[in-house]
Amino acid sequence: MEAKQWTVQIYLTEDGDATHARAVLRTQDTSTVTGRGSARRNPIDRPVPEIGEELAASRALEDLAIRLHDVAADDIVQLTGPVRA
Repeated sequence: MEAKQWTVQIYLTEDGDATHARAVLRTQDTSTVTGRGSARRNPIDRPVPEIGEELAASRALEDLAIRLHDVAADDIVQLTGPVRA
């Protein structure tokens, strides 16, 4: 069995009290799926950028998982079942 490797890259940007993340999955066959997430610091909280990055990244990964599941569901509908003549 051939081992496959998929790569997820997470890109983080900050804009004031907001942190935005983009999680990009690239497969060996050059398919790409992207998830997005963001976090906003409450103005009364201490500025700890790592927390915003963690939250935004986790939300982007969650969105990515949902989108990847949708891709798989679409593939099931299109590519499985009895062969049509």
